[in-house]
Formats: sequence, structure tokens, C-alpha cells
Amino acid sequence: MNPARYCMVVFFAALVGCAGAGYVPSQAGTLDGNISTAALGPGDVVNVRVYKDKDLSGNFQVSPAGTIDYPLLGTLKVRGLTASQLAEMIRDGLSRGYLRNPFVAVNVQELQSKRVYVLGQVAKPGTFIFTEGMTIIHAITLAGGFTKIARANSVVVTRTENGKDVRMVVPVDDISEGKAKNLHLLPGDIVFVPESIL
Repeated sequence: MNPARYCMVVFFAALVGCAGAGYVPSQAGTLDGNISTAALGPGDVVNVRVYKDKDLSGNFQVSPAGTIDYPLLGTLKVRGLTASQLAEMIRDGLSRGYLRNPFVAVNVQELQSKRVYVLGQVAKPGTFIFTEGMTIIHAITLAGGFTKIARANSVVVTRTENGKDVRMVVPVDDISEGKAKNLHLLPGDIVFVPESIL
């Protein structure tokens, strides 16, 4: 695939600019969404697993105050923590008089405090809750699919990396036909579907 083939000028509210080098499946940092390193916020849902202890395992939703109520340990302030940091907090707490060397694993189930945005030529443009493993196909499906005039092989994903906007042109038609690798989204990604040029 020639990435330059998909380079185009995209207008979104104002001139956004050239989408850049295009969609490169092997490009590091652009394919695999990793929410385990995302900071937790209100509304997010985490799954806590304590080895061989079902009473201390389960799903917990972060309150508007940025806390969860956890058995034995009470109210924990988790806003801004990653899943691994929360696991360490719970492990340390349980080690103090409750369990000996507990094994604690925390996985993020939903990042309701994190969103993705699907705009342009889709049936229902809008803002959607980011979920673990969300792909561009998933996001476009949530937005009702493409309109008849969508340019499906030139979808632009804008992502902030290291404080800078990075734009990728993604051939969604090719992905749906198995000709290209699916793109995993990250919280905050903007998916823009341009109109076909007749």
C-alpha cells in the first residue's frame, strides 16, 4: 500500500491540514490501544481480582468524587491512578493485617471518563464512551455506519501523542474486507469521515 495514495486535505470546522504520511500498520504507537496505563476518572469501571478470594474481587465504578468503596479498606481515592497503581494500593492495604502476600490484579473494563469522537459522514455523529479494545470499525458501527457519500477508505484519525496532534488516514473499507489491519483507538481519538469527491 502506498501511504501517499491516501493523503488528502480535510476540512473540519476549519482547515485541519494534510493528514500526513497515512496509515502504516507497522508504525509503533499507532495501532494498539492500551487503557491499562490510562488515568482513572469518574464513571470508569475497574475489575479487581484477588487470588482465591471472591469476596474481595469484582467490578467497582469510580464515583464522581474519584473514589471507590472497597471491602476491608473502605473509601479509596483512585482518580488519576493507573490500573497497576490501584492494584499496588489494594495489595499494600490488604497486606496490613488482612492477607499475607495477596495477589491482586486490576483491569479497566470501561473508561467512561474517556471518550472517542466520530464526526463527518456517519449516520449518527457524536461522542462515544471508550471501551477496552475499541477499534475504528467498532466506533463507526456505534455511529450508525457510513452515509452513502462517505469516503470510507480515507477516514482520518487524529490523536494526541506527546502533546502533538498526529493524523492517520485509515482505509476502513480495506479493513472491513480483510485487506488491512484494524486500528485500535485510544481515549480522545477523533475519527473524521470525509465526503466522497465526485
